[in-house]
Amino acid sequence: MSNVPITVYVIDDDESVRSAMVRLIHSAKMNSISFTSVDEFLDAAPFVESACVVADIQMPGTSAMELPRMLKERGSNMAVIFLSAQDTEENRAKAKGAGAEGFFRKPVDAQALIDIINWSMRDVNQRINTSHQ
Repeated sequence: MSNVPITVYVIDDDESVRSAMVRLIHSAKMNSISFTSVDEFLDAAPFVESACVVADIQMPGTSAMELPRMLKERGSNMAVIFLSAQDTEENRAKAKGAGAEGFFRKPVDAQALIDIINWSMRDVNQRINTSHQ
C-alpha cells in the first residue's frame, strides 16, 4: 500500500448519510470528500490515484450504476462501492454487472465498509503499480 492517504469520495443525495459516511471515513484515518450526485462528482473531476468511491445507487441525475464504466472511460482505476436501501437480488446483480467492488445495504455495517475500502484500495494500488512499470 502506498504512503499516500486513501481518499474516499462519498456520493449520496441524503445529507445525513453523507455526514455519517464522512465521520466514519475520518475515524478510519482516511480523507473524504462528499458530493450530492454523480454529476456533481464527475463535474469536479477529482480523480486522484489513491481513491475510491462510495455511492448510493438511487439518486437523481446520472445513475451511480454508470460510474464504474464512466471512470474507466476517463482512465481512472478507482474502485466503486455501492450502497442501497433496497437490497434486492436485482440491485446486487446490476451492481456486480456494473463492476462494483462491493454492495452494501443501508444502514451500512461500519467495519465491513472500512474493510472493503481497504481491500479495494490494495487492489487499485496493485493495478496502478503494475501499469507504471
